[in-house]
Amino acid sequence: MREFQLYGLGNALVDIFIELSDEEFTTLGYPRGSTQLIGPDEQKALLKRFENREMHLVSGGSVANSIVAFAQLGGQAAFLGCVGDDRYGLFYQTEFEELGIDIGNPVLVGQNTGTCLCLITPDAERTMCTCLGVSSHLAAQHVDERRLKNADWLFLEGYTLANLQTGQGAIREALRLARRHDVRVALTCSEAFVVNQFGDAFFETLAQTDLLFCNASEACAVTGTASAEKAFAALADKVPSALVTDGPRGAYVRHAGVEAHVPAYPCRPVDLTGAGDMVAGAFLYGIMHGVAPDRAARAACYLAMKVICQVGARLHHGTRRFWEECFSEPRP
Repeated sequence: MREFQLYGLGNALVDIFIELSDEEFTTLGYPRGSTQLIGPDEQKALLKRFENREMHLVSGGSVANSIVAFAQLGGQAAFLGCVGDDRYGLFYQTEFEELGIDIGNPVLVGQNTGTCLCLITPDAERTMCTCLGVSSHLAAQHVDERRLKNADWLFLEGYTLANLQTGQGAIREALRLARRHDVRVALTCSEAFVVNQFGDAFFETLAQTDLLFCNASEACAVTGTASAEKAFAALADKVPSALVTDGPRGAYVRHAGVEAHVPAYPCRPVDLTGAGDMVAGAFLYGIMHGVAPDRAARAACYLAMKVICQVGARLHHGTRRFWEECFSEPRP
């Protein structure tokens, strides 16, 4: 039995949540619901602009959020990412240690921790202004063979491919070690722009992937189709297993000989941040703990519904209880 069930690799970011009115958001000029990569000066100016507003800090990053969900459900997890020796880096490391997640020694001295300013508007949409900081320094030399070879699954973050020299090198090294040590590979697309702008690296990674997570727009970018259903069908020729989320229309799943569409749980969303991250973490937990893929996907959708009914990218309490609650229901 290996020490870790899941080893995640991705950007280590501290999420900073601020709720804005439509009027306040419009003055910023960002496309609603987009992800902006911005420099430290622009991020500093934004934080200064809203310094008197209530801010909620959470250690995050896409794969990191999934790793947290996996650990909250009871899985044994490790995470690889880089933080700086500033207050945000200390916050990040401390929170992961309290969650029982092994993150090794991620601190790079004299560097600034990456931050993601999540702007939440009244329609529950989130616009993310991300300053990668030292998270973008994650490179091949940081990949820890000892931890990776002692994991059942490796979970890679598509956003990491946006760093041509460092991030892409880290992923190639992680894939090399995964093949050497018979570690299965999961990949989250992260966002359609990863496919559109870094397609060569993405498809090189996908060719070595066992399980792909993506939403409808990402799946369409990967397959060149126009709907989640068509994209899901087309993915059968590209990757052995896939889970495609389609918002309020539920999710499509193909894994271990099971293929199904599972409905979403209706709700009134408050903040859509982190829904896909929760789906990935919960689904991986389920299939590693003897849950049938369609039921694991259904439970993952239930937990994602709980996430989007609050502000923030992950649940801080009740994750395991909600999981058990879902399985106490009659089969749909």
